[in-house]
Amino acid sequence: MSMQKDPASYEQAQALGLNEDEWGVILKRLGRAPNQTELGIFSVMWSEHCSYKSSRRHLRKLPTTGACVICGPGENAGVIDIGDGLACIFKMESHNHPSYIEPYQGAATGVGGIMRDVFTMGARPVALLNALRFGSPDHPKTRALVSGVVAGIGGYGNCVGVPTVGGETNFHAGYDGNILVNAMCLGIAEQDSIFYSAAKGAGNPVLYVGAKTGRDGIHGATMASAEFDDETEAKRPTVQVGDPFTEKRLIEACLELMQTNCIVAIQDMGAAGLTSSSIEMADKGGVGIDLDLDKVPQRETHMTPVEMMLSESQERMLIVLRPGKESEAQEIFERWELDVALIGKTTDTGHMVLHHKGETVCDIPIAPLGDDAPNYDRPWVAPPTLPVINASEIAPGDPAKALLRLVQSPDMASKRWIWEQYDRHVMADTLKASGGASDAAVVRVHDTNKALAMSSDCTPRYVLANPFEGGKQAVAECWRNLIASGASPMAVTDCLNFGNPERPDIMGQFVRAIDGMAEACRALDFPVVSGNVSLYNETAGTAIPPTPVIGGVGLIDDATMAMGFGGAVAGDALILLGKTTGWLGASLNLREIEGREEGAPPPIDLEQERRTGMLVRTLIHGGQVHAVHDLSDGGLACAATDMALASRCGVHLMASDTLSDAAWFFGEDQGRYLIAVKTGAVDALLDQAQQAGVDAKVVGTMEGLDVVLGDAMPLALDLLSQKHENWLPAYMEDA
Repeated sequence: MSMQKDPASYEQAQALGLNEDEWGVILKRLGRAPNQTELGIFSVMWSEHCSYKSSRRHLRKLPTTGACVICGPGENAGVIDIGDGLACIFKMESHNHPSYIEPYQGAATGVGGIMRDVFTMGARPVALLNALRFGSPDHPKTRALVSGVVAGIGGYGNCVGVPTVGGETNFHAGYDGNILVNAMCLGIAEQDSIFYSAAKGAGNPVLYVGAKTGRDGIHGATMASAEFDDETEAKRPTVQVGDPFTEKRLIEACLELMQTNCIVAIQDMGAAGLTSSSIEMADKGGVGIDLDLDKVPQRETHMTPVEMMLSESQERMLIVLRPGKESEAQEIFERWELDVALIGKTTDTGHMVLHHKGETVCDIPIAPLGDDAPNYDRPWVAPPTLPVINASEIAPGDPAKALLRLVQSPDMASKRWIWEQYDRHVMADTLKASGGASDAAVVRVHDTNKALAMSSDCTPRYVLANPFEGGKQAVAECWRNLIASGASPMAVTDCLNFGNPERPDIMGQFVRAIDGMAEACRALDFPVVSGNVSLYNETAGTAIPPTPVIGGVGLIDDATMAMGFGGAVAGDALILLGKTTGWLGASLNLREIEGREEGAPPPIDLEQERRTGMLVRTLIHGGQVHAVHDLSDGGLACAATDMALASRCGVHLMASDTLSDAAWFFGEDQGRYLIAVKTGAVDALLDQAQQAGVDAKVVGTMEGLDVVLGDAMPLALDLLSQKHENWLPAYMEDA
């Protein structure tokens, strides 16, 4: 096949997800019809997954700079300064569609891909998190999806030897046909040894390293940019297959190479594989790239150029070397028993030129593929405003019975069955992890007394009810979790999961959620340094609940000050910080107890959020509190129960003089914390709160072996623990 033969047609472009206008732009830019290889390259680079063509104009609203930011969005991962010449490098990404089609490999390769984003920049991965959303427990596919996804995450992370320390898992019918698997990775690097992907300079050799290229994952980026339909099961060949042992060798070999002076630029082969990695490196460096596809290591015979360029086979990297460093680099990868090959060079042409079997099979300008890709201003409509739910509408009920149901509801029940499958303590620096009675995971910065706190958060029912307030709340909830662990919140990565952006109502959800996130990030000095957008998460026209997941990172200067909610002791007073009005709209109580998914979600007062958080951090650093827990799903009663179960001590909560039991015990007003302190410290703490302008109220005591809500019947800790722990294992017995 030569470059001028086998021209593509508009019908073929359509089948690959390109519209008529995009086809016209390609014809104009090239001055001819593309051939099949060139069309394949345009289709993946202009896919939603690679080009962000529906979202990038709105992503610009997010604050991306700050005192701690070394590198914001645009690179493989974000980079922040954690002091003493060290940097934290982190990012979150989605692997939703592959995980629904093939749960084990979809989730496993999601973990592998996000680790490559981090170690590509010179960091050793030190922690993994995940945010999982599954369909209704009653749906026939849910058990198998949970089983496969959890096994994939654990199987890959455990084998590579990076601890999976935290995350969240929700169940809702809105995810029946399209689950969400969002993976986050953090790494640590020396600030003077950070590597970027801009391949500056012509004439530099291009090195392929890692595993061989196969046919798995072809058009994976295109699949991720389309909604599911009845043909979903036929898409299994587009799911990649991972090998964590190859990934481990690749990490070590790359980090070894980074100790030399060989690298100009480095990029992992993620979505769109060799195509995206080579084009992004050349585009950022302002150069062209010339590749000989016959030299690409292949594990299958008779692969075509387009198959090689679009394959998403895992555990592969592309490196631009300094001239003369080829042998030194190759020796390192050969010693680690990895495939390695010199496959091309950078040029001064500004074009991607591909050769195969003695012929030129692609010659296209790089600019239209990168920064000049489509950038749409999709029409959108503002989401409707929902009415506020008045607590007087809720019939009086028994708060003890409500609590017992909530602690064993799918969203609140213990996820021990999940996190026990993850190695949470490999590397020996994990201080607090899933199940560790902390609002955030905490990992020590090796060989220092510092620690990093990390959390992933979103409340999709809030975002669905009001995307603007829900977007704000996701950021504030993450910030609050870091504060409650004793950390100073530093920066954010995100994973924005939404439906089809071509529908104005869905685009309205996206736009307003971004607006809310941006406002919260600015108010809380919590910049966004990396992230991912995952659109078209819907099946047969039914979209998932909008789910903008926030992954936050904070710094604890003295790791011994890391705080959790399991340290309360008998005799402690419980103080509620933050204003309580008894907000029940869009609450877990309304859904699980009343069977109603309706109402406006709780509003976020960002000024008060910051003020309360700063007070909590001061109290923790001053050694004034035994335990801290932020209030979220289920409100005061559920937070106090968490504290009681983790501390193995009962709790007595007082009823309110002004609010109904449902509003007081289960309302989800935002910006609140429950803290346990010695009774002798109560007066001084209340004075401190008053001076800081923060509402503070003694709401109960730690005592006995029961949870008591006002005048309701006592609930034994053993009973609550049994109900809380048993739901998920019992559910998964039939998997």
